Amino acid sequence: MGEQQHVNFPQEVIDEYAALGVDLAALFSAGHLGTRMGVQIVEASADRVVGTMPVEGNTQPYGLLHGGASAVLAETLGSVGSMLHAGSSKIAVGVDLNCTHHRGVRSGLVTGVATPVHRGRSTATYEIVISDEEGRRVCTARLTCLLRDVTAGDAAHIRTAD
Repeated sequence: MGEQQHVNFPQEVIDEYAALGVDLAALFSAGHLGTRMGVQIVEASADRVVGTMPVEGNTQPYGLLHGGASAVLAETLGSVGSMLHAGSSKIAVGVDLNCTHHRGVRSGLVTGVATPVHRGRSTATYEIVISDEEGRRVCTARLTCLLRDVTAGDAAHIRTAD
């Protein structure tokens, strides 16, 4: 799923996935799309997920950060939080994403912070705030994920540790 920098996971999460032989960093990475866009997850727990993305290479024709790029960052962070909440026996599947874009950004790095709004047995909802390097809010998003049991087909796509 692409290269991943070191992510700070809670120790109990590391232990749970290690017991299953799962490469946690690969499983909770930004995936191929996120890798192409330069998304880096720097902190991950069910209570808070933080990631960054460069503006360069993710702009629309006017030179501003593309709204779809903000959506990719938001869905990545909210999905990681949802999966960490759900645990290793479930996967998180996004069912609703909405984004409000507050200001344009032309350069630098944006940072997204996902925090839970609701964490249930079958759904999880996260608010994701994306800010520019000056700490100004660029986008506010909300993602709701369905939490469903892992199937044999899902397991075939999970990378295992070497």
